Amino acid sequence: MRVIVTAGHVDHGKSTLVRRLTGMEPDRWAEERRRGLTIDLGFAWTRIGGEDVAFVDVPGHERFVPNMLAGAGPAPAVLFVVAADEGWMPQSAEHLAALDAFGADRGLLVVTKADRADPAAATAVALREIAATSLGAVPSVAVSGTTGAGLDELRAAIGELTAGLPPPDTGADVRLWIDRAFTVSGAGTVVTGTLSAGAIAVGDALGLGDARVKVRGLQALGEPRDRVEAVARVAVNLRGIPRADVRRGDVLLTPGRWRTTTEFDVRLRGAAAPDLHRYLVVHLGTAAVPVRVRPLGTDTARLATTTALPLRVGDRGLLRDPGEHRIPAGFDVLDVQPPPLARRGAARARGRELAGPDLAWTYLRRNGFVPAGDFAVLGLPETGERVGDWCADPERFAAVRAEAAAIVGAWDGTAAGVPVEALRQRLGLPAADLVVPMLAGTGLEVTGGLVRRPGAGLTPAVEKALEKVAKQLAEHPFRAPEADELRALGLGRRELAAAVRLGRLTAVAEGVVLGPDADERAVAELRRLPQPFTVSAARKALDSTRRVMIPLLERLDAAGRTEPLGDGTRRTTA
Repeated sequence: MRVIVTAGHVDHGKSTLVRRLTGMEPDRWAEERRRGLTIDLGFAWTRIGGEDVAFVDVPGHERFVPNMLAGAGPAPAVLFVVAADEGWMPQSAEHLAALDAFGADRGLLVVTKADRADPAAATAVALREIAATSLGAVPSVAVSGTTGAGLDELRAAIGELTAGLPPPDTGADVRLWIDRAFTVSGAGTVVTGTLSAGAIAVGDALGLGDARVKVRGLQALGEPRDRVEAVARVAVNLRGIPRADVRRGDVLLTPGRWRTTTEFDVRLRGAAAPDLHRYLVVHLGTAAVPVRVRPLGTDTARLATTTALPLRVGDRGLLRDPGEHRIPAGFDVLDVQPPPLARRGAARARGRELAGPDLAWTYLRRNGFVPAGDFAVLGLPETGERVGDWCADPERFAAVRAEAAAIVGAWDGTAAGVPVEALRQRLGLPAADLVVPMLAGTGLEVTGGLVRRPGAGLTPAVEKALEKVAKQLAEHPFRAPEADELRALGLGRRELAAAVRLGRLTAVAEGVVLGPDADERAVAELRRLPQPFTVSAARKALDSTRRVMIPLLERLDAAGRTEPLGDGTRRTTA
């Protein structure tokens, strides 16, 4: 399917043209038909050139510009309509400004009412105006909605237009901007929109704001479908959300694949950033939300919206000034996770940074390490040095590796190495799963949760202290040394933790350590007791104390080696 939006001044024959092409009535509301003008978005479809073509008929009256923008935003191609008898008019200019701001680049000029006046003059003026915008040079056709003259030529031109549209990415993440929401008796909430990329199938789970909804049913061109692929006009029957919670401008999204943001940096097309009013309305997709504009440079700005939007780098939108009834600028999204502007001069520095040619590289350099999957979610190409599931700035990566070696080499020697989490924090790495791949080729290794040089062991002082503890535990395996005894030997929390990680001791509680085979030896002794047994019986059998026995039994319970019976007794498990 191909989707085309109409545009042009009020009463220039857009809806009449769509009716003649499709045989369908695009004006959905009785009020529209009574007044003879389009107030809201209308939809109709037909088959042209071997393809289904759906038309989004937008209102031309200046009072309904927001409705027009909701239709024009997601449209991949445009039929720009100008009446031969009236020629270029104010809303012609406003609609063209909107299309230019959105960056529309595929279109066709249709000069209507050719039975009322010679279309040559209107065609010449319109082509000149359109050529100065993102649409550039477009073909033109003169028609009469009354007599039908030129309709065959128009169908042929539409066929050529749709044939030249780029193929959609049907495997892309879904982002369906909603332009209508209503209730169908017996079905529930239904929303419609233009699916520009991806595919939706019955049974799919999608995100809608903070809610998760399920696709109960689908329709395209008035027919039920099990699956709809882009590009398409689609109606989606949703399960899991009431109609009152959905409105135009909301978005159906592939879960987990989009970032919503209320702050993003853009490059402007149109008015210079310092010349813009600080409070405007941003139109993107079918959404229209208030926005605060902060200039970063001549053609760059930070936009702060009152509503979070799901954006990616490269998205296009426009800024509208409702007070002055004009569209001062369009924009291209440059960064959807921009840095804070806290310091004096930060805005100007940010503007210079955004002038760089590689936005992905700029983002990576700012963050140092980025999950590889984040690039696609942000709308950026993957870049940098791949480190496991992460991408690293090579300079930052080299600096971190050198710093890691220095930290391990300078560790105070009271333990066998640096705990992985401690090293991660010292290096400022965003996740623990970066530590091991980061160490590759450095000569360092991870053993027992410690980062160390191969062959590195505990210091002689710690080794000597552990020998004394081992000798004591050899005589009484379940009489743990007291805390003051351990301190006297120079075994503090760090030294004990290192010994536990290296398998030299077993920690059964804070400051309570036994030999490395304490669990196995305890279970072997407890199995010799009459079952079930009490804590007191276990303490006597192991020649221990309650300080040791209570946490040791709880440890064995957690490991499934013993089983508490609820009456203060336990039994060993098979």
